[in-house]
Amino acid sequence: MTTSVDADLIRVLGDPLRLRIVTLLAHETLCTTHLMEDTGARQTNLSNHLRVLREAGFVETEPCGRFTYYRLKPEVMERLAGQFGALARTARLTAEANVRRSCP
Repeated sequence: MTTSVDADLIRVLGDPLRLRIVTLLAHETLCTTHLMEDTGARQTNLSNHLRVLREAGFVETEPCGRFTYYRLKPEVMERLAGQFGALARTARLTAEANVRRSCP
């Protein structure tokens, strides 16, 4: 049995600013102005990272007047958590059964 983790989603979270944005959005829905204040990132840089997060399915948008609010989609994080959980269970079973490949 092979257990895998979605490498594309991990790559998206591999950027420190994107991980910071996801962490902030886990606590509240924020607009770009709030994210600029909380991260210190420039609007253009932040918009590019938000686009990547949106395209990867991590966040969704909600227009509100002239602002756009961003909200974290928990199901994507739950899917990743499930994949890591399955990987951890596999590692535990492997360690308990002392599974190892013999050297040639």
